[in-house]
Amino acid sequence: MEQLTPLDAGFLEVEDSDPHVSLAVGAVSIIEGPAPTYHKFVEVIAERVSSIPRCRQVLRTHPLDLRPPHWVDDPHFDISRHLHRLALPDPGGDTELFEMIATLMERRLDRERPLWDCCFIEGLADNRWAVLTKIHHCIADGIATTQVLAKFSDNGADTSDWAPRVGKKPHSNALGLAKIGLNPLRWVGGIGQGVLAAEHLAVGATELAADLLSRPTESSLNGPVTTRRRYSAARVRLADMREVSRAFDVTLNDVALAAITDGYRRVLLGRGEQPGRNSLRTLVPVSVRTAEHFNATDNQVSAMLPLLPVDKTDSVRQLLLVHKRLNRAKASGQSEGGAAMVSALKSIPFSFSTWTLRVLMRLQQRAVVALATNFPGPRRWLRLMGRPVLEVWPIPPIALRLRTGIAMISYADSFVFGITADYDTAPDIDALVTGIETGIAQLVAASRASGDTRGRKPRRPKKSDGGQPSKPSRTDARRPPGARTTA
Repeated sequence: MEQLTPLDAGFLEVEDSDPHVSLAVGAVSIIEGPAPTYHKFVEVIAERVSSIPRCRQVLRTHPLDLRPPHWVDDPHFDISRHLHRLALPDPGGDTELFEMIATLMERRLDRERPLWDCCFIEGLADNRWAVLTKIHHCIADGIATTQVLAKFSDNGADTSDWAPRVGKKPHSNALGLAKIGLNPLRWVGGIGQGVLAAEHLAVGATELAADLLSRPTESSLNGPVTTRRRYSAARVRLADMREVSRAFDVTLNDVALAAITDGYRRVLLGRGEQPGRNSLRTLVPVSVRTAEHFNATDNQVSAMLPLLPVDKTDSVRQLLLVHKRLNRAKASGQSEGGAAMVSALKSIPFSFSTWTLRVLMRLQQRAVVALATNFPGPRRWLRLMGRPVLEVWPIPPIALRLRTGIAMISYADSFVFGITADYDTAPDIDALVTGIETGIAQLVAASRASGDTRGRKPRRPKKSDGGQPSKPSRTDARRPPGARTTA
């Protein structure tokens, strides 16, 4: 009997704490046509679902939460309840698709059935169609969700091209005899390592708690949400992000968070709010998934809570500060401390942890105002039913008074920021999209200028881009090699 971990169950509690929230994560695959018949689509997805146990299982709870909910096979499983056929209104562009995505993600998944849905969407412009898949967060985190989506594709469970690879297995308890052996001199070192590790975890956990309890800055980014949603996506070239990463010796995640910083700065200024140093405390989930659990369908994440520097005007300064603050958070052990706290929940009675979480959910969280989660996608182009997948857009949920959420995914040669926002309190979602794309363009320009001043050979601009950083078109996605010849 497979039980939910306290972290998995926590997403159910978060959803139950607010009737306006749906804790489903999703992704949209944009596919070059012609679209198959719906009957054929159902036939193919039904076959592939058989290899994903969670797609055929339901949750069973226990009275008074004396035990964790567990998964059981659904004796009445009917795939027709999970597959839906929809068509975009004319002209079938991004605007119409964004609106449909938002509407579909507003609806909660039925807990009496397996917690997933898949929508076959026709009517996209430029001979394209789409598939939207949504999965409850209690089933999977970002990495696990992308693994489920991969199993729906023709590529199947081949994850050899997914980037970056998950981290190595963390070291086991430093006091283990397998590590220390029988040499008394090594015992002392082992004890010292154990003490240092415990101190590292304690410092990280303390910092996380302090950040959550810190005095927040009043912000329109935090507050009650409605049931309605908006969705949009910012799309940039992965090559541009790598260029910036190399030029300033930072990570791709640093570059992405710097672009998000610039986007939120524009949003706050557009709302008449002056961005301050404490204006953008951001939840940044961190995967603690190890290689042997890469294909597990569950949640294995911790978190960091950095302050993104929206008070800075210069894009390079923003990037360097993001890099510095993320490194500081990593060095302090925030992600390890968070993982330790989650792990500790497994050693206490489930009913106690559940009731405690319910009490905490009644408190109004104000310190964190944004979510930015980044998970890897495949390096190579995917195919679905013989057709090339042109783009993949991630869809994050919003909860805990966060009025916007951003999920990021790399796919082939593109990088996409999927943005979910509350309909009433975040009507300026397009300003956030523009700010992110502009932020990347500014960093690319700065990286090239920096290279020129250090004596590098200047990049020769292509005639097609006028010397400006390029990004995938909103009306005609970047296409995989040979896509036009595919029937």
